[in-house]
Amino acid sequence: MTSVPSTAGPAEFRRAVSRLDAARTRREVELGALPAPARLAPWSHAVSVALYSGGREDEAASGRLILLYDPDGVQTWGGTLRVVVFATCELDIEIAQDPLLPDVTWSWLTEALESNGAHFSALGGTVTATSSTRFGDIAGPARTDDVELRASWTADEHTDRHLQAFADFLAAAAGLPPEGVTVLQPVESADAGSIDR
Repeated sequence: MTSVPSTAGPAEFRRAVSRLDAARTRREVELGALPAPARLAPWSHAVSVALYSGGREDEAASGRLILLYDPDGVQTWGGTLRVVVFATCELDIEIAQDPLLPDVTWSWLTEALESNGAHFSALGGTVTATSSTRFGDIAGPARTDDVELRASWTADEHTDRHLQAFADFLAAAAGLPPEGVTVLQPVESADAGSIDR
């Protein structure tokens, strides 16, 4: 089994890959090509997804989406197309220490799939929260907190919607507001106790 370009493979697989190219994501998202794993299915295709908040040098979350295709179907999949994703996002310490973080993270994924109309089945995965503390002569912040998602599901032929949902999940994990919504910052007043009339 080998990774192949989108011009190769059965027609159903080629259509699924071409639909990924039609995904409409928010402007903070950057998609790229990745080598696909060779042993998970007869045909596979991989995409990197990076989300930036405030410029191309400020990556807020990242991940990859792998599309697997087996023309004979896989019993545990219940279909021929399977999506596998991995995502990681750095969090504020207050959010990272919330005991409901795994449940909330999982809900970000299911809500993104549903809101994008990405029909799925046999969804499963894990959410992992990690904390890293740096010691000695290592550059970077003294502590970082991250959440990681690993998930897979059986997809319908509208693979663009599944990629859009994954990008929306990354945006939710990074704390970005819904697209088109502007977060208002409080106005600092020289005299906070007075009201101009």
